[in-house]
Amino acid sequence: MWVYELLRPRLSRLLLAISFGVLSLGSALALAGVSAWLITRAWQMPPVLDLTIAVVAVRAFGISRGLFGYCERLASHDTALRAAGSARERLFARLAAAPADDVSRRHSGDLVARVGAGVDDVADVLVRAVVPMCVAGVLGIAAVVTVGAISPVTAAILTASLLLAGVAAPAVAARAARRAESTAAQHHSQRDTAALLALDHAAELRVAGRLPGVLADAAAQQRRWGRAIDRAAAPGAVAAAAPAAATGISVLGALLAGITLADSAAPTTLAVLMLLPLSAFEASAALPAAAVALTRARVAARRLRELTEPDAAARRRPDVAPLHLARGDRVAVVGPSGCGKTTLLMHTAGTFFAEDAHLFATTVRDNLLVARGDASDEDLTDALARVGLGHWLAELPDGLSTVLIGGAAAVSAGQRRRLLLARALICTAPTVLLDEPTEHLDRSDADTLLSDILAPSGLFGADRTVVVATHHLPESSTVRVISPA
Repeated sequence: MWVYELLRPRLSRLLLAISFGVLSLGSALALAGVSAWLITRAWQMPPVLDLTIAVVAVRAFGISRGLFGYCERLASHDTALRAAGSARERLFARLAAAPADDVSRRHSGDLVARVGAGVDDVADVLVRAVVPMCVAGVLGIAAVVTVGAISPVTAAILTASLLLAGVAAPAVAARAARRAESTAAQHHSQRDTAALLALDHAAELRVAGRLPGVLADAAAQQRRWGRAIDRAAAPGAVAAAAPAAATGISVLGALLAGITLADSAAPTTLAVLMLLPLSAFEASAALPAAAVALTRARVAARRLRELTEPDAAARRRPDVAPLHLARGDRVAVVGPSGCGKTTLLMHTAGTFFAEDAHLFATTVRDNLLVARGDASDEDLTDALARVGLGHWLAELPDGLSTVLIGGAAAVSAGQRRRLLLARALICTAPTVLLDEPTEHLDRSDADTLLSDILAPSGLFGADRTVVVATHHLPESSTVRVISPA
C-alpha cells in the first residue's frame, strides 16, 4: 500500500497497458492456432477459397501482434514515467516538510542513490512486473481452456508446465535476487558516496595526496557491487531456463496426447493441439525477470520509506543504540573511517551537522542563516570570527554579502569546515552533533579548534551538549570518549 501511495499510478492507464499486452500476446496465441490449422488444411489441398479467411486471419494477427505490442509499450512506459515523476515530487515534498535533522543526517551519495535509482526501481515494477504478470495470467488461463476443449490430459500437462514456468521459476529468481539485492543496494550507495566525495573535493584531496585512494575506493565499491550482482546470476540463470524446459515438457505432452487422439481427431485439430503451447509460454517467459524486478522494487521501496520515515529505519536497526547524554556533556566518538561514528551520531537525538553538508551558491550570509533565520549580521560576524574566519571575512569584497560562486567550490576544504562549524554556533539547539568538524585542517589547527569545541567554556556554552565524531583527540583532552567498534 505504501508503494501504491508513493507511485499513485492511474488505474485507467495501467489497465489500458494490460489490455494492450493481452491483445498482443493473444494475437500471438491466435496466430499459432490459425497457422497450425492453415498449414494442416493446406496439406489436404482443399479449394483455395476454403483457405481465404484463414490466410487473412494470419495476416491480421501477425500485424496486430506488433501493433498492440507497441501500444502496450507506450502505455506502460507512460504510466511508469508519470508515476516516477510524481513519486519524486512527493518524496521531495516530504523531505522538505520533514525536520532538517532527518535530511542532514543523510550523506548526499545516499540521497542520490535512493531518490534516483531507488525511485526508478520502484516505478519499473509497473512495466517489468505488474503488466507482464497480469498478461501472463490472462493468457495462461485462455490457453489452458482452449487446449482443454481438445484434450483434458494435454491441458493438465500445460497447467503444470505453466506453473513451473510462471510460479516456481519466478520464486527461485526472486529468492536469489532478494539475498543479493540488499547487499548490492548497500554497495551502490557506498559507491555513489565515494564518487561524490571525489567529485566534490577533488582539488583538496589531490593536494592532500588522498585523491588516488578515494578513486580506488570508488572503484573497489563498483567491483563489490558487480560481484554481488554476479552472485545472483547463477540461480537467476536456472530460473530463466525453466520456461524453456517447461515449454519442452508441454510440447512433448501434447505430442503424446496427439498420438493417442490420432484415430478420433482431425489432423487440423491435432496440429493446433501441438503448436498452441509454443505461444502459450511466450507470456510466462518474462515472469522470472518480473519476479526479480518486484524484489528489487520491494528493497528500493523499503529504503525510500526509511528515507521519509525515520522510525521505520530505527525499527530496522535495533542494534544501533543512541547515546545517553546529559545537559552540558562533552563527548567524543573516536575511531577510524568506517567504524560507525557517523551512524552512531545519526541515531542520537540532537541537531546533526554532517561533514558533507551543502554550501549554497549564494551569499555568505544566506549560507549561515540556514541554521537560524533570525540571526543578525553581528551574530554571523561573531560566529565567523570565533571559528577562525574573521580575517577571511574581512578580505571578502562584499563581506557577508559576498556570493560564494559554485558553493563549496568557492572555498577551500578547511574554510568549508569552519563555515559549517559557524552554522553550528549560530544554531540554538541544546544538543549539537558534529561529524568530523576539523577534517582537512592541519594537525595543530585541528587540535586547537577541537579543544575549543570540547571545552566547557569554549566555542559552545556550558549549557549546550556537544558530541563530536573524529579520528583523533588532542593529547590534553579529558572529555568522555566512545568508540563505536
